[in-house]
Amino acid sequence: MTKEERHAIILDNLLRHERVQVSELADILEVSAVTIRKDLTELEKAGKLYRSHGHAIKMDPYINNRSVNEKEKLMPKEKLLIGAKAASLITRDDSIIVASGTTIHAFARCIKPIHRLTVMSASLAVSEMLAAIDAIEIIQLGGILRHSSQSVVGEYAKAPFADCACSKLFLGVDGIDLDYGITTTDIREAELNKTMIQAAQKVIVLADSSKFHRRGFSKIAEIDEVDLVITDSGIPASTARRLEESGIELLIAD
Repeated sequence: MTKEERHAIILDNLLRHERVQVSELADILEVSAVTIRKDLTELEKAGKLYRSHGHAIKMDPYINNRSVNEKEKLMPKEKLLIGAKAASLITRDDSIIVASGTTIHAFARCIKPIHRLTVMSASLAVSEMLAAIDAIEIIQLGGILRHSSQSVVGEYAKAPFADCACSKLFLGVDGIDLDYGITTTDIREAELNKTMIQAAQKVIVLADSSKFHRRGFSKIAEIDEVDLVITDSGIPASTARRLEESGIELLIAD
């Protein structure tokens, strides 16, 4: 088998599984782990994958700060299913915190309030979506606008939480690593998310299955600070087991 053929098989596995182990590739291709590491190094230099601690993933999570318009195109069906499942958790006369991200946008599109609903929103897009519903009172956070996410960050965004408490926080993330925690690509967003966690009785993470086993640049919280994770059926069975064994509720949207 030529090097080019190995590279094609590696990228095909990565496309189907999002993440591949060096040992697994060595078994599949019947070559040494050293050969696989050399292949991964070449593919990383070509910008086709990202290497990290014995495995490879499709992209570098530490620099993944693409615009919201680009992210909207990724796994849209899964995000809508996750959003619908999350919206079903809203109760009568509820008060919730809504963070930012494209999965959060999908969630907002599914909200049908029971009587009255109060929403504290970091996302301009979410506030705009919900503005047409008379039964929803929106508290739009102020602060510095992040153009890539169409959401706000900074001290002005954090200030209202000193005087408010909500039942639930619906939080989108860029990475979930069960050993490291939940992360995002922007340090200012991570700081705002930490404040939101303190102001909510229940922390609900909305994340499609591609977000697992990734670490963004900025850590939001340890995994045990999360009460519930809503994801799609693509989550690896071993990851689902570990989450539930950690005492974290898991909902699969399908």
